[in-house]
Amino acid sequence: MSAPITQDVLTIPRKLPEGGRVNIVGLTREQLHDALIAAGTPERQAKMRVGQIWQWVYHWGVRDFAAMTNLAKDYRALLADRFEISLPEVVTRQVSADGTRKYLLRIAGGHEVEAVYIPEEGRGTLCVSSQVGCTLTCSFCHTGTQKLVRNLTPGEIVGQLMIARDDLDEWPTQGTPKNETRLISNMVLMGMGEPLYNFEGVRDAMKVVMDGEGLSLSRRRITLSTSGVVPEIARTAEEIGCLLAVSFHATTDEVRDRLVPINKRWNIQTLLDALREYPRLSNSERITFEYVMLDGVNDSDEDARRLVRLIRGIPAKINLIPFNEWPGAPYQRSSWERIESFADIVHKAGYASPIRTPRGEDIMAACGQLKSATERGRKSRAQIAAEAAG
Repeated sequence: MSAPITQDVLTIPRKLPEGGRVNIVGLTREQLHDALIAAGTPERQAKMRVGQIWQWVYHWGVRDFAAMTNLAKDYRALLADRFEISLPEVVTRQVSADGTRKYLLRIAGGHEVEAVYIPEEGRGTLCVSSQVGCTLTCSFCHTGTQKLVRNLTPGEIVGQLMIARDDLDEWPTQGTPKNETRLISNMVLMGMGEPLYNFEGVRDAMKVVMDGEGLSLSRRRITLSTSGVVPEIARTAEEIGCLLAVSFHATTDEVRDRLVPINKRWNIQTLLDALREYPRLSNSERITFEYVMLDGVNDSDEDARRLVRLIRGIPAKINLIPFNEWPGAPYQRSSWERIESFADIVHKAGYASPIRTPRGEDIMAACGQLKSATERGRKSRAQIAAEAAG
């Protein structure tokens, strides 16, 4: 197992200042068990109490300990004194003409992140953030123009799902992981931030999300998107086991260095070597390669043929993403004719190559557009273009 990658990134602790209350949201079962014992719960009762509280919070969506009626009144009072059930604050909620919903959420420290709910026929996907800002500075991504502030806690990640369920009136949790009739049937870690630079926070949050007696999204319905933090890829397979998507976006190191600067640390060949092992380690069927279509940059027929050669032998599908423009963006979207030609080459090579329909563009909720209002940098178009060229 690879050693964790460390960064000098602040993560707000779970516990409030001395004398404060511990937030239950985001604690794993084991952590909640230990916290209940520390608060005075008899050890012989702790496992049962975890199960009861877990169901109230994550199945029924209850936020008030007084409503947990299968617990004794004095025990409810103890919980209220020592714990809280706290979610991020909803600052704004925007609804696109296509039904996409974008939530601007305020978290501890006054920082803001965004989450997006995308309704589709027979399913619905929630895109969640894992960091405030991003450290990767991918030149085509609006979020990448925002400086990294800190990692989100597990509770702040789980809280995004709970807030969306509040908004969609989807409590209690309905169905099983195989039931696609739920409004939120899938989750993607594709919002603000690089999930694998917040590995422990994301892992613990997914333990809560995947628990079958609560929020109950199976690992097959969760996709983690990484730009290529190679040492953490095997660890993701072993400790989370969800589906994996890779922000690939280029077929040569020269172009990928510019589009996805992390490539300078772990180049295309190194990344592909790690990806070849992922389906076996995680028992996943295939990896999704995300490929943003940038006019005149990475969208040629030769790029398509090179992409096919690079991923040969990896069970995969390629999501082609028409570039979602944002103010000051240094790139333009490839023409539909060019995108379709690219897709045709990939498809004829035997790979699924869906063209992602842009969603929520009118509320800046599409892929690569997320950026919290209070953290927006004051960069000019010339500055952004200069960084992209560098």
